[in-house]
Amino acid sequence: RLDIDEAIYFNIIKKKTASLIAASCGLGTCSTIDDDAVIEKVKLLGENIGICFQIKDDLFDYGTSNVGKPLGIDIKEKKMTLPLIYALNHAPFMVKRSMINIIKNKSEDQKKVKEVIEFVKQSGGLEYAIEKMNEYKAKSFELLQEFPQNEANEKLKILIDYVVSRDH
Repeated sequence: RLDIDEAIYFNIIKKKTASLIAASCGLGTCSTIDDDAVIEKVKLLGENIGICFQIKDDLFDYGTSNVGKPLGIDIKEKKMTLPLIYALNHAPFMVKRSMINIIKNKSEDQKKVKEVIEFVKQSGGLEYAIEKMNEYKAKSFELLQEFPQNEANEKLKILIDYVVSRDH
């Protein structure tokens, strides 16, 4: 369906990318300590990192740099990403209808895909997605403040920064 809202989008990515990273973090923590509260905090940290990762991946679909992912591939595959959801939800009815029609019926036409990409860019979808990604980055850093400030903590901060600033 092409009329999903943000809540559904976040539910989907929490069950996919974010749950994978959360599980990895949780399992690593389980192997070293036996404290359910700490394990849950680390899993939440992993979930937040996973959400950042997925939003960043979604943004690549609208970029101009070569990241190993063809431009507009999510649109061609009719995947609803956060920038597109935002743009559609803030568009006038007829524009929204036109963009959905392109995605549903003309997603193999590179000119039409570029039209959707421009629509998303002009609608503030990229800026909104970056803002949301940075909110999850901030949540991750807040969680890290609850843990000992040591080398592992610093390495996690570097990882989080990398996830949101990577260019591929």
